[in-house]
Amino acid sequence: MTTPNGPAYRRIATEEAFAPPEILDRYRDLLRDGGGDRGFQSLWGFYLGSTAERPRWVVDRLADLGVKRIADMDAHGIDHQVISLTCPGTQLFGTAEATALARHVNDVAAQAVRDHPERFTALAAVALQDPTAAAAELDRAVTQLGMRGVILNSHMQGRYLDDREFWPVLEAAEALGVPVYLHPNTPPDSMIEPLYEAGLDGAIYGFAVETAMHVLRIMSAGLFDHFPRLRLVIGHLGEGLPFWIPRIDFFHHAQVLSGRYPAMKAVELRPSDYLRRNVWFTTSGMAWTPAVMFVRDVVGADRVLYAMDYPYQCVADEVRELDALPVPPSELAAFYETTAVELFGLHH
Repeated sequence: MTTPNGPAYRRIATEEAFAPPEILDRYRDLLRDGGGDRGFQSLWGFYLGSTAERPRWVVDRLADLGVKRIADMDAHGIDHQVISLTCPGTQLFGTAEATALARHVNDVAAQAVRDHPERFTALAAVALQDPTAAAAELDRAVTQLGMRGVILNSHMQGRYLDDREFWPVLEAAEALGVPVYLHPNTPPDSMIEPLYEAGLDGAIYGFAVETAMHVLRIMSAGLFDHFPRLRLVIGHLGEGLPFWIPRIDFFHHAQVLSGRYPAMKAVELRPSDYLRRNVWFTTSGMAWTPAVMFVRDVVGADRVLYAMDYPYQCVADEVRELDALPVPPSELAAFYETTAVELFGLHH
């Protein structure tokens, strides 16, 4: 906010979900027909099937890119949202449908940005089922629709970005100079069972397990050697990875030397070096001062930026907590605004 009595910067929230009604309707169809994996059935069976107040409110706000969302932003002091398609996005549909839906999602998001340019910026959705078409859609979204990055909702039906089949999308992102936001997904059927049976498969822990593993797969596969200028954004303060840096570095080095795993080959840098060179960390859902300060300390303050995780986690107290971070005003301005402006190429 730039009011006489407020801070001289905008609060830009960078992991803010939406879902056009058409996507939600297709999710309902899949639930009715028993489609999708177990994680989808668990997550969206809850949000679209529960009569409790919070899930009903979340679904209502996901579909709104106008009055209600902007009113919520105003109530919480959020000046600008970087909006992106909620998980699992289009990644559980057939190829043709997923490709068409991604294009529709991008057209909807682009219209919202045109309607409210001061309030919204959008990340592109793509259908990884056809990586060549996905790269073309990302190019259209950036060069024609003005989108400032791409949202990938983590695994593609149990397959990960270390699979070279998906690399055309990453090549396109690097060439276009836009970041890839790697958003969590519920774990695939091959890993979900012990999490699901304990009620831990979603945001409480399963998201972090799934996405942290995905990032480690990316690094150990040498993806950042192949795409050294690729910028990856992860939420929730890095899904725990910053805390594990010494152990990850130690055992990655040891396992490469031992030849224990055929898939784990030598790469140019340590995992922690890639975290500090290629990865940015948002605070979505983790507005906790000790954790924010720790991540800033270990990866660099210029790598940590604000996100709310709207509408799933929308709490005014979290904004007040981060307003009080023990940092100089210039660093708070970077945390809330200028890092996001530079990372996503936003307009000042």
